[in-house]
Amino acid sequence: MKLERKRVCIYPKDIQVITGKSYRQSTRLMQKIKKELNKGENEFLTIEEFCNYSGIRYDQVEHLITG
Repeated sequence: MKLERKRVCIYPKDIQVITGKSYRQSTRLMQKIKKELNKGENEFLTIEEFCNYSGIRYDQVEHLITG
């Protein structure tokens, strides 16, 4: 029996796949979200936080995120 691994954090490459923006634009968007959430540079952005900010439902995003 194999356990399904799911990530909690989102990365610029994931945002690029979800939004269709360039990698650099995705990095800027991620930095903007982290700034608005008062997160430090060393703190991760969760998929849930990205979904809440962007207005995209988690179930629309989960199959696009690589495990």
